[in-house]
Amino acid sequence: MTISATSVRFDEHTMWVELSDGRTLGIPLAWFPRLLHAAPDEREQVELSRGGLHWEALDEDISVAGLLAGRGDITRSAEHAA
Repeated sequence: MTISATSVRFDEHTMWVELSDGRTLGIPLAWFPRLLHAAPDEREQVELSRGGLHWEALDEDISVAGLLAGRGDITRSAEHAA
């Protein structure tokens, strides 16, 4: 069974993703800087697919598998402690 997103909504600090298996994920917007800095109307332009979420204008793609694994924006390099 493939778990997919059925809807997405936002509040000030969180992206809420409803999944096809009945779970709801609350993801901090800080994990995805493009979404964090986007205008509310830009965030609402999400396209849902079997595998994830896509925002054409923001050049943002987020997989459901990545969200379930607890991964944020993997396009940015991790900061290393000195």
